[in-house]
Amino acid sequence: MSNRRWILTIATGKQMYMELAANLARSFIWWHPETDIKFRLVTDMPRKVPADIAGKIDVVTIRPGELGVGFTPKLYLDKLAPEGQTLFVDSDCLIFSKLDKIFEAFNGHKVSVSGNYIAGGEWFGDIDKICRRFNLPHIPKFNGGIYYLENGPEAKKVYELARTLEGEYDEIGFVRLRNRPNDEVLMALAMQIEGMTPVIDDSTFMSDPQACPGRYRLDIIKGKRLLINPPAPSLLHQSWYPFEKVSPVIVHFLGYYTQHYPYRREVYRLKKALNHQLNWLTNLQGRLFIEYPERIKVFLKNALRPIFRSVFGVRKVHQSERV
Repeated sequence: MSNRRWILTIATGKQMYMELAANLARSFIWWHPETDIKFRLVTDMPRKVPADIAGKIDVVTIRPGELGVGFTPKLYLDKLAPEGQTLFVDSDCLIFSKLDKIFEAFNGHKVSVSGNYIAGGEWFGDIDKICRRFNLPHIPKFNGGIYYLENGPEAKKVYELARTLEGEYDEIGFVRLRNRPNDEVLMALAMQIEGMTPVIDDSTFMSDPQACPGRYRLDIIKGKRLLINPPAPSLLHQSWYPFEKVSPVIVHFLGYYTQHYPYRREVYRLKKALNHQLNWLTNLQGRLFIEYPERIKVFLKNALRPIFRSVFGVRKVHQSERV
């Protein structure tokens, strides 16, 4: 196996995914000014790759729809990853430190994730029933914001099986996510069948504000990150997440969290820093024009919500742009 190391991400379909992937690339560039790790962006919009990163990353062009839609492209990593060690990172993530430790922990795993095991209960389906159907003791449970693979015959078998299982998604008993097959459960099942194991999650690789719905403090320039899952009996406590305070290398801004000010403010600061324009004035501008308006908006929204609902009722939930 080659000792080359790669970060791989995908941006297809919508412009928003290119913007997210570019931010991820910038965070990689900031934390890896001198490294043997290469960054690969797979996209069907090569002309929209921002000029400030275009010459610093490897861009691979695919045809629109070539890898399917929704979460399906993540089932084709064996066809996208080069030789060596590849860490796939979702485009809606940001990197807050060097990635060497993650590569070292995954080294030797042909296909892996950062997670644990689940043998029963609900995770996009009745896991006990699904395990009994395939005669399995359990399957890995994880957040698909990162995947690791060492491309070769073993990885190919896992991904080919996952793609086959996708065609049986509803029949197996899996529940769809945003009306699409969820890559996580397909990869979990394929990995278990093919004997692949997760690296047990200790919270240091990746976490997200959904698992840690308390206040989170970020400074991507200095690498400071603290996400909090408030302990019980707090109403915000996530009982399914085993950690209370985490400082992961990768923060996953899944769902609508890329619209919140912590993500937008840190992306703004990152761009300024890479252009040697980050100073007290630009930092202040980030707070005045990104952070404070949203803080005020959230405060007023929470204060006025009871009045709004008494007059207009409960608002209809809007469909996510990520479909």
